[in-house]
Amino acid sequence: MTASTDGALEDDVPVAFQDPGYREAVVDLLGVIAYGEISAFERLAEDAKLAPTLEDKVAIAAMASAEFGKVALLHERLTDLGADPFAAMAPFRGAIDLFHEHTRPADWYEGLVKAYVGDGLANDFYREIAAYLDTATRDLIVSSLEDTGHSAFAIDRVRAAIVADHRLGGRLALWGRRLMGEALTQGQRVAAERDALSALLAGGVDRPGLDLAAIGRMFTRLTDRHAERMAELGLAS
Repeated sequence: MTASTDGALEDDVPVAFQDPGYREAVVDLLGVIAYGEISAFERLAEDAKLAPTLEDKVAIAAMASAEFGKVALLHERLTDLGADPFAAMAPFRGAIDLFHEHTRPADWYEGLVKAYVGDGLANDFYREIAAYLDTATRDLIVSSLEDTGHSAFAIDRVRAAIVADHRLGGRLALWGRRLMGEALTQGQRVAAERDALSALLAGGVDRPGLDLAAIGRMFTRLTDRHAERMAELGLAS
């Protein structure tokens, strides 16, 4: 078993599931990602109602369908681990639903920014955690977080809108900062409420974890990637 400079596992660890704590953490992580995908599907379906053109409506509906299509494999993996997929998702409904309640977009463009920036930040965080998992679980999580085409779509539509109305850029930049703050609050809430996830990051006798310096580097990467996404949209972070 080898590790990267930040302690990420590089080799498969088939004995990992002999540790009940590790299994619980994996179930939690798969549960929160699965519910996140369902929420993404619901939100994109709502965003489609705000689409200004029929072409936009169809494009968003197709992306929503793709998000929902990812749920089946996550549920299958949870079942293989002996977990009830719906019980695994249940603990995260409150935090995720609260995030969406606090960040309800006011219009089409806020919805695009939220889907690109908000989902992107959450996905980056899950990828960071996945680096500490066995290969099979890590690969499943990474594949479930693959872009369904929303990134290029959002960038194209938001940039064109800002060119047409420069005042829109300032409003969306503030919106992006708010999304960042709400997403971090949500992540901290989930981690605080789920001991297994916190323990996973802390590591164990059979696997490395994150020390304070590594956690600092992780959050720097998350912040930098958020700034990159905002720049890709033509917005100040």
